[in-house]
Amino acid sequence: MSSAAAGPDCCGGLGSIDWRQADFCVMTRLLGSVDPADPCFVAAVLTIIFNPLFWNVVARWEQKTRKLSRALGSPYLGCYALGGSILLLNVLRSHCFTQAMLSQPTMDSLQDPMAHWLGLVLLGAGSVLVLSSFFALGFTGTFQGDYFGILKEARVTSFPFNILDNPMYWGSTANYLGWAIVHASPAGLLLTVVVAISYAVATLYEEPFTAEIYRQKACQSRKGS
Repeated sequence: MSSAAAGPDCCGGLGSIDWRQADFCVMTRLLGSVDPADPCFVAAVLTIIFNPLFWNVVARWEQKTRKLSRALGSPYLGCYALGGSILLLNVLRSHCFTQAMLSQPTMDSLQDPMAHWLGLVLLGAGSVLVLSSFFALGFTGTFQGDYFGILKEARVTSFPFNILDNPMYWGSTANYLGWAIVHASPAGLLLTVVVAISYAVATLYEEPFTAEIYRQKACQSRKGS
């Protein structure tokens, strides 16, 4: 809603900008340096998308049928099996990510000491988020244990969950971004965007379920008391 008392738009507002004169050379150079048809790049994209799809489909299937728990004899063994599979898939994803970077050109503007140090800082910060999340959640909490009926007393709210939602996902994204910058790789930067999008979609799928099962647990606890 506009107001008659409002002052004039600075510099005529956004409507005065001639977008034809905008400098998109950085984005153009980034996209122009990547061959999306390269087999290594395609493999990296597929593994990035497949991993969260796999663990969410399997976990939701287990939550509905309990077939994995019954086949292996207990929900803990089922969770350990899924967790081991996820770890192996993540190793494959990281390998494909690295091979995609090595198979494509580097970016001159990222080949300087400041960019290198920025990449290392991102790798360090990402590793802190990933490892602290794992220690706060434990193995079963990290690898979809709630879908197997393995619940904590309450949702974890200690560090790093008190500063960031889904810190393991965003720590992993920071790791990939740092790895791409260290390698001065435009392909790595684009693949990091794919990582971030895949995790964002995964959280939209996972968050409502996690919130609901802990809401139900809290209701049952209140009834029992």
